[in-house]
Amino acid sequence: MKDKKKGAGEIPIGGMITEAGSSAKFKTGSWKAQRPIIDESKCINCLICVHYCPEDCIMTKDGKRGEIDLEYCKGCGICANQCPVKCIKMVPENEFENGK
Repeated sequence: MKDKKKGAGEIPIGGMITEAGSSAKFKTGSWKAQRPIIDESKCINCLICVHYCPEDCIMTKDGKRGEIDLEYCKGCGICANQCPVKCIKMVPENEFENGK
């Protein structure tokens, strides 16, 4: 006999948040392959990078873009890809590990 498929009410919940703000404990920036570097002379403070960052790790202060929190940045490059003036460059992380 064929197993009956479960209905929506019978499927267990996939993920549960047990504590608010717990993601702040999981610093994931240590495994990135690339690091965003910003050329401050080109930045126009449009904040597009801030809005597109999936990890919300590009800080803002007084309506302007601030530093990138590298403890949470995964090096995905979305910020660099979305920047209209191309002031963000992705640099291999190993260049920083070797002291360059």
